[in-house]
Amino acid sequence: MRKILAYPLTVLYLMCFGLTLVVFHPIQWICFNVFGYKAHKISVDWLQFFLMRCLNVLGTRFTFTNPYDIPTDEPLIIVANHQSMYDISPIMWYMRKHHPKFIAKQELGKGIPSVSYNLRHGGSVLIDRKNPRQALPAIMKFGEYIENTKRAAVIFPEGTRSKTGVPKPFQTKGLEILIKKAPSATIVPISINNSWKMLRYGKFPMGIGNHLKFTVHQPLKIATFVNKEELIRTVEQTISSNIHP
Repeated sequence: MRKILAYPLTVLYLMCFGLTLVVFHPIQWICFNVFGYKAHKISVDWLQFFLMRCLNVLGTRFTFTNPYDIPTDEPLIIVANHQSMYDISPIMWYMRKHHPKFIAKQELGKGIPSVSYNLRHGGSVLIDRKNPRQALPAIMKFGEYIENTKRAAVIFPEGTRSKTGVPKPFQTKGLEILIKKAPSATIVPISINNSWKMLRYGKFPMGIGNHLKFTVHQPLKIATFVNKEELIRTVEQTISSNIHP
Protein backbone atom coordinates (compact mmCIF):
# COMPACT_ATOMS: atom_id res chain seq x y z
CA MET A 1 0.00 0.00 0.00
CA ARG A 2 2.82 2.39 0.89
CA LYS A 3 4.55 1.81 -2.44
CA ILE A 4 1.29 2.24 -4.37
CA LEU A 5 0.71 5.60 -2.69
CA ALA A 6 4.29 6.56 -3.56
CA TYR A 7 3.55 6.58 -7.33
CA PRO A 8 1.13 9.55 -7.52
CA LEU A 9 3.05 11.43 -4.81
CA THR A 10 6.29 10.97 -6.75
CA VAL A 11 4.70 12.38 -9.90
CA LEU A 12 3.47 15.40 -7.93
CA TYR A 13 6.91 15.83 -6.34
CA LEU A 14 8.72 15.67 -9.69
CA MET A 15 6.41 18.35 -11.09
CA CYS A 16 7.13 20.62 -8.10
CA PHE A 17 10.86 19.85 -8.26
CA GLY A 18 11.13 20.57 -11.98
CA LEU A 19 9.10 23.78 -11.73
CA THR A 20 11.27 25.02 -8.85
CA LEU A 21 14.47 24.46 -10.83
CA VAL A 22 13.07 26.18 -13.91
CA VAL A 23 11.77 29.19 -11.95
CA PHE A 24 14.99 29.72 -10.02
CA HIS A 25 17.30 29.43 -13.02
CA PRO A 26 16.57 32.92 -14.44
CA ILE A 27 16.40 34.32 -10.90
CA GLN A 28 19.94 33.05 -10.29
CA TRP A 29 21.14 34.43 -13.62
CA ILE A 30 19.76 37.91 -12.89
CA CYS A 31 21.10 37.93 -9.33
CA PHE A 32 24.59 36.84 -10.41
CA ASN A 33 24.96 38.98 -13.51
CA VAL A 34 23.21 42.13 -12.30
CA PHE A 35 23.71 42.23 -8.53
CA GLY A 36 26.73 39.96 -7.90
CA TYR A 37 27.71 37.21 -5.49
CA LYS A 38 25.67 38.25 -2.43
CA ALA A 39 22.39 38.37 -4.34
CA HIS A 40 23.21 35.11 -6.11
CA LYS A 41 23.95 33.50 -2.74
CA ILE A 42 20.54 34.56 -1.40
CA SER A 43 18.79 33.15 -4.47
CA VAL A 44 20.62 29.83 -4.05
CA ASP A 45 19.71 29.67 -0.37
CA TRP A 46 16.03 30.10 -1.12
CA LEU A 47 16.27 27.54 -3.92
CA GLN A 48 17.34 25.01 -1.28
CA PHE A 49 14.47 26.01 0.99
CA PHE A 50 11.91 25.42 -1.74
CA LEU A 51 13.54 22.16 -2.85
CA MET A 52 13.07 20.93 0.71
CA ARG A 53 9.44 22.05 0.62
CA CYS A 54 9.00 20.01 -2.56
CA LEU A 55 10.11 16.95 -0.60
CA ASN A 56 7.40 17.64 1.96
CA VAL A 57 4.98 16.47 -0.75
CA LEU A 58 6.39 12.98 -0.15
CA GLY A 59 5.86 13.29 3.59
CA THR A 60 9.57 13.93 4.10
CA ARG A 61 10.61 15.60 7.37
CA PHE A 62 13.96 17.13 8.27
CA THR A 63 15.76 17.43 11.59
CA PHE A 64 19.06 19.30 11.59
CA THR A 65 20.72 19.19 15.01
CA ASN A 66 23.58 21.64 15.54
CA PRO A 67 24.30 22.51 19.19
CA TYR A 68 27.53 24.35 18.33
CA ASP A 69 28.14 28.05 17.78
CA ILE A 70 30.43 27.79 14.76
CA PRO A 71 32.23 31.04 13.82
CA THR A 72 31.46 32.54 10.42
CA ASP A 73 34.79 34.32 10.07
CA GLU A 74 36.96 31.26 9.50
CA PRO A 75 37.11 28.57 6.80
CA LEU A 76 35.24 25.32 7.36
CA ILE A 77 35.53 21.83 5.92
CA ILE A 78 32.18 20.11 6.33
CA VAL A 79 32.64 16.33 6.18
CA ALA A 80 29.60 14.06 5.91
CA ASN A 81 28.54 10.60 4.86
CA HIS A 82 26.61 10.44 1.60
CA GLN A 83 23.31 8.61 1.13
CA SER A 84 21.52 10.46 -1.69
CA MET A 85 21.23 13.76 -3.54
CA TYR A 86 18.79 14.77 -0.81
CA ASP A 87 21.74 15.25 1.55
CA ILE A 88 22.65 18.47 -0.22
CA SER A 89 19.80 20.97 0.18
CA PRO A 90 19.51 20.62 3.99
CA ILE A 91 23.26 21.19 4.41
CA MET A 92 23.12 24.22 2.13
CA TRP A 93 20.06 25.68 3.88
CA TYR A 94 20.89 25.02 7.53
CA MET A 95 24.59 25.90 7.12
CA ARG A 96 23.89 28.81 4.77
CA LYS A 97 25.60 31.47 6.92
CA HIS A 98 28.88 29.62 6.27
CA HIS A 99 28.53 29.75 2.44
CA PRO A 100 28.86 25.98 1.75
CA LYS A 101 30.51 25.00 -1.56
CA PHE A 102 30.77 21.50 -2.99
CA ILE A 103 33.17 19.17 -4.73
CA ALA A 104 30.94 17.78 -7.48
CA LYS A 105 31.42 15.52 -10.47
CA GLN A 106 31.75 17.47 -13.71
CA GLU A 107 28.68 15.82 -15.25
CA LEU A 108 26.51 17.92 -12.92
CA GLY A 109 27.94 21.12 -14.37
CA LYS A 110 25.66 21.13 -17.39
CA GLY A 111 22.12 20.27 -18.35
CA ILE A 112 20.37 20.71 -14.98
CA PRO A 113 18.48 24.01 -14.57
CA SER A 114 19.54 26.00 -11.47
CA VAL A 115 21.81 23.23 -10.14
CA SER A 116 24.39 23.34 -12.95
CA TYR A 117 24.40 27.15 -12.98
CA ASN A 118 25.12 27.34 -9.26
CA LEU A 119 27.88 24.74 -9.45
CA ARG A 120 29.58 26.68 -12.25
CA HIS A 121 29.20 30.17 -10.78
CA GLY A 122 28.65 29.83 -7.03
CA GLY A 123 32.14 28.82 -5.92
CA SER A 124 31.93 25.03 -6.02
CA VAL A 125 34.42 22.90 -7.96
CA LEU A 126 33.68 20.40 -10.72
CA ILE A 127 36.03 17.46 -11.06
CA ASP A 128 36.55 14.55 -13.42
CA ARG A 129 36.70 11.67 -10.98
CA LYS A 130 38.30 9.45 -13.64
CA ASN A 131 41.11 11.92 -14.28
CA PRO A 132 43.34 12.61 -11.23
CA ARG A 133 45.49 15.02 -13.30
CA GLN A 134 42.47 17.32 -13.51
CA ALA A 135 40.79 16.50 -10.20
CA LEU A 136 43.68 16.91 -7.77
CA PRO A 137 44.82 20.38 -8.94
CA ALA A 138 41.17 21.48 -8.97
CA ILE A 139 40.72 20.39 -5.35
CA MET A 140 43.97 22.14 -4.41
CA LYS A 141 42.70 25.38 -5.92
CA PHE A 142 39.36 24.85 -4.18
CA GLY A 143 41.13 24.45 -0.81
CA GLU A 144 42.99 27.72 -1.37
CA TYR A 145 39.70 29.41 -2.26
CA ILE A 146 38.13 28.22 1.00
CA GLU A 147 41.14 29.37 3.00
CA ASN A 148 41.12 32.84 1.42
CA THR A 149 37.37 33.50 1.43
CA LYS A 150 36.60 31.95 4.86
CA ARG A 151 33.79 29.92 3.33
CA ALA A 152 32.89 26.24 3.77
CA ALA A 153 33.93 23.28 1.63
CA VAL A 154 31.56 20.30 1.74
CA ILE A 155 33.07 16.92 1.00
CA PHE A 156 31.59 13.41 1.02
CA PRO A 157 34.73 11.26 1.41
CA GLU A 158 32.91 7.98 0.72
CA GLY A 159 33.15 8.93 -2.95
CA THR A 160 29.77 7.51 -3.94
CA ARG A 161 26.55 7.38 -2.00
CA SER A 162 25.59 4.44 0.20
CA LYS A 163 22.45 2.79 -1.18
CA THR A 164 21.66 1.02 2.10
CA GLY A 165 22.77 3.59 4.65
CA VAL A 166 25.76 1.49 5.69
CA PRO A 167 28.78 3.84 5.63
CA LYS A 168 31.58 3.11 3.17
CA PRO A 169 35.27 3.57 4.05
CA PHE A 170 36.55 7.09 3.46
CA GLN A 171 38.61 7.78 0.35
CA THR A 172 40.82 10.31 2.05
CA LYS A 173 42.84 11.93 -0.76
CA GLY A 174 40.49 14.84 -1.38
CA LEU A 175 40.12 15.54 2.34
CA GLU A 176 43.89 15.40 2.81
CA ILE A 177 44.33 18.04 0.09
CA LEU A 178 41.71 20.35 1.63
CA ILE A 179 43.36 20.03 5.05
CA LYS A 180 46.72 20.92 3.53
CA LYS A 181 45.45 23.86 1.50
CA ALA A 182 43.15 25.28 4.20
CA PRO A 183 45.29 24.89 7.33
CA SER A 184 43.33 27.43 9.38
CA ALA A 185 40.03 25.64 8.76
CA THR A 186 37.80 23.92 11.27
CA ILE A 187 36.42 20.50 10.33
CA VAL A 188 32.70 20.04 10.98
CA PRO A 189 31.62 16.36 10.95
CA ILE A 190 27.98 15.65 10.07
CA SER A 191 26.19 12.30 10.26
CA ILE A 192 23.26 11.82 7.89
CA ASN A 193 20.57 9.24 8.55
CA ASN A 194 17.62 7.96 6.46
CA SER A 195 18.40 9.91 3.28
CA TRP A 196 18.98 6.62 1.44
CA LYS A 197 15.35 5.67 2.08
CA MET A 198 14.27 8.31 -0.44
CA LEU A 199 15.52 5.88 -3.12
CA ARG A 200 14.56 2.64 -1.42
CA TYR A 201 12.45 1.62 -4.47
CA GLY A 202 14.92 3.04 -6.98
CA LYS A 203 14.44 6.34 -8.76
CA PHE A 204 10.70 5.76 -9.27
CA PRO A 205 8.64 5.74 -7.18
CA MET A 206 10.46 7.56 -4.41
CA GLY A 207 10.29 6.66 -0.75
CA ILE A 208 7.59 8.43 1.24
CA GLY A 209 7.18 9.38 4.88
CA ASN A 210 10.89 9.51 5.68
CA HIS A 211 12.50 11.47 8.50
CA LEU A 212 15.92 12.72 7.35
CA LYS A 213 18.21 13.44 10.29
CA PHE A 214 21.40 15.52 10.19
CA THR A 215 23.61 15.65 13.28
CA VAL A 216 26.50 18.12 13.58
CA HIS A 217 29.30 16.85 15.81
CA GLN A 218 32.04 18.65 17.75
CA PRO A 219 33.99 20.90 15.35
CA LEU A 220 37.73 20.14 15.20
CA LYS A 221 40.37 22.76 14.43
CA ILE A 222 42.97 21.39 12.03
CA ALA A 223 45.76 23.34 13.74
CA THR A 224 45.27 21.43 17.00
CA PHE A 225 46.16 18.09 15.36
CA VAL A 226 49.82 17.41 14.61
CA ASN A 227 48.95 14.04 13.10
CA LYS A 228 46.51 14.71 10.25
CA GLU A 229 45.88 10.97 9.73
CA GLU A 230 44.66 10.79 13.31
CA LEU A 231 42.38 13.77 12.61
CA ILE A 232 40.84 12.04 9.60
CA ARG A 233 40.37 8.79 11.55
CA THR A 234 38.66 10.72 14.34
CA VAL A 235 36.31 12.42 11.89
CA GLU A 236 35.45 9.15 10.11
CA GLN A 237 34.82 7.31 13.37
CA THR A 238 32.66 10.12 14.72
CA ILE A 239 30.48 10.18 11.61
CA SER A 240 30.24 6.41 11.15
CA SER A 241 29.41 5.66 14.77
CA ASN A 242 26.36 7.92 14.55
CA ILE A 243 24.86 6.35 11.42
CA HIS A 244 21.96 3.99 12.02
CA PRO A 245 21.10 2.04 8.82
